[in-house]
Amino acid sequence: MTRAVLSVGSNLDDRYAYLRGAVEGLGDSVVLVSGVYETPPWGDTEQPAYLNAIVLAADPAVDHRAWLDRVRNLETTAGRVRDPERRFGPRTLDVDVIAVWQDDGTPVTSDDPELILPHPRAHERAFVLKPWLDIQPYAQLPGHGWVTDLLNLPQLAADAQAISPRPDLTLESQE
Repeated sequence: MTRAVLSVGSNLDDRYAYLRGAVEGLGDSVVLVSGVYETPPWGDTEQPAYLNAIVLAADPAVDHRAWLDRVRNLETTAGRVRDPERRFGPRTLDVDVIAVWQDDGTPVTSDDPELILPHPRAHERAFVLKPWLDIQPYAQLPGHGWVTDLLNLPQLAADAQAISPRPDLTLESQE
């Protein structure tokens, strides 16, 4: 069995529907889902705000590579189109595999260019770290330490303050 932390985000069309579709698409693998947060765009500021959340998922039949296949399928189902000219541009659905653990709790590491684990920029993204604390208050990002400590770093503190909780929007598995 593997356990994965997945980041889901959307900033086009019905953002909330895309997040719900991603959670529903993960089905019985969903263990916990964070609150939904409205976040400013990251990396490319000329686009609408995002809705972001974190999903903790587990599946006895899924290895780290299969998580990537599953999230890409979710993005395809949502009509995600990758624009090579705008790496951090707008999207219907973005799902990133942030970290994966084996059933014994050992973090999975990978330097495969298709799936670097843990996610190489997660430690720089308040929109990943803040919702993660909703579901795992003592979370640690492998290779980077406590998520709480990361959010308190000066380079992330301002980003974390710009994130707004959306208690009017909730996500949960429909399975």
